[in-house]
Amino acid sequence: MSLSNVNEIILVLSGKGGVGKSSVTTQLALTLSLRGHSVGILDIDLTGPSMPRFLGIESSKVKQAPGGWLPVPVHETKDATSSTSDDSKPIGSLHCMSLGFLLGNRNDAVVWRGPKKTAMVRQFLSDVHWGKLDYLLIDTPPGTSDEHISLVETLMKNAAPGQVSGAVVVTTPQAISVSDVRKEINFCKKTGIDILGVVENMAGFVCPNCAECTNVFSKGGGQVMAKDFNVPFLGSVPIDPAFIALIEEGKRPTYPEGTVVAGQEMSEQTAMPEHDTGSLVEKYQSCSLFTIFDGIVGQLLANTRP
Repeated sequence: MSLSNVNEIILVLSGKGGVGKSSVTTQLALTLSLRGHSVGILDIDLTGPSMPRFLGIESSKVKQAPGGWLPVPVHETKDATSSTSDDSKPIGSLHCMSLGFLLGNRNDAVVWRGPKKTAMVRQFLSDVHWGKLDYLLIDTPPGTSDEHISLVETLMKNAAPGQVSGAVVVTTPQAISVSDVRKEINFCKKTGIDILGVVENMAGFVCPNCAECTNVFSKGGGQVMAKDFNVPFLGSVPIDPAFIALIEEGKRPTYPEGTVVAGQEMSEQTAMPEHDTGSLVEKYQSCSLFTIFDGIVGQLLANTRP
C-alpha cells in the first residue's frame, strides 16, 4: 500500500457543503509544513476538486510512476525564511493529489455513479507514491456518501494500527450548519474514527478597511456542539479577505494599522511589489489566520500519538 511510509493520516470532514473544508485543509497543511513536517494532501472531493486551485497549482499534471502516480509538488523542503517560523527547522515539503489534475479541462463535469467513485478513492489510496510523509491530510466532500464509506473501509482494512489519527470536523456557527455537522460526528462514532476536534470556520469577518473583526454569522455554535459531544474544540476562524486575495491572486496579506484578530494585533506591513516572488507557504506567514492555525495545529499534535 502506498501509505506505508505515511506516519499520520488526518481526515477533514463536514456534513455540510460550503463550510470551508478545503480552506481549513490548506491552512492545516501550510502550518504543519511551517513547523517542519512533510505533508501530503489527498483531495477525494471527486465532483468538486478544489485543492489544486487553493494551492495555486491548477495547471499542473500528475506524473506516471511504476505502479501508480507521483503527487504534484506545491513546494519542496526549504530553509526557514521568516522570523515567525522556528529558525531551527526547515519548511517541510508539501505535495497534493486530486482528480482535478487528471481532468482534461478544469470545467469538465465529473458525472460518476457510486461504484466508479468507490474505485477512484481506492485507487488514490493505493496507487499514489507519497514517499515518506509525516502527515497526510484527506480533504473530503460534504455528507456521508460513497466516497466517505469507501475511504473509511479502505483505511480500516489496510492502514496500520494507529496510522489513522482521526478526523477534524469543520462547521460554521449557524444552527443549520451545526445540525448537519452533528450527523458527521455520529458517522465518525459509528465507523470508529476518532474525532480530533472541531473547527468553527467563518466565525467573524476581518474588515480590510476599518481593522475590525465582526461576527456576521454569529459565533459559538461549533464550540457548543463540541461540548455536547465531548470532543475537543480547536478554535474559531474568521473570514479574512487578505487570505482570499492570497489564494485567488497570490497577494501577500497586508493589514491596516490597529487590526486585531483573535486578540492579537497584526503589525502593519508595507505593501509588497507587484511581482512578489515568494511562495504560497512563505506569504501565508503574513496572514492573520496563520497564528490561529498555529494554535489549532498545536492542539492537534497534542491529540495525536507521539
